Amino acid sequence: MDLDKREAELQARLDRLDALEQELKRREGAKKQVPLRLSNTLWTEIAAWAEEDFRSINGQIEFILTEAVRNRKKRQQNPPPKD
Repeated sequence: MDLDKREAELQARLDRLDALEQELKRREGAKKQVPLRLSNTLWTEIAAWAEEDFRSINGQIEFILTEAVRNRKKRQQNPPPKD
């Protein structure tokens, strides 16, 4: 393969990666910041869970909240049968 052609392909990949990185930065900037106070016990539990899942503590909190919202929506769409 010609070196110039290979260099052009690598540059195109780098350009795509740069574009993806810019998109990620734009999306991250769109997130809302929320001050949150947690007990030391809860913080420790979440930190341990985050470590097990290879996430940051902030990422773990976001994961937990996302799952809670998803489960709530499922329950609203499929309410349990009444006895």
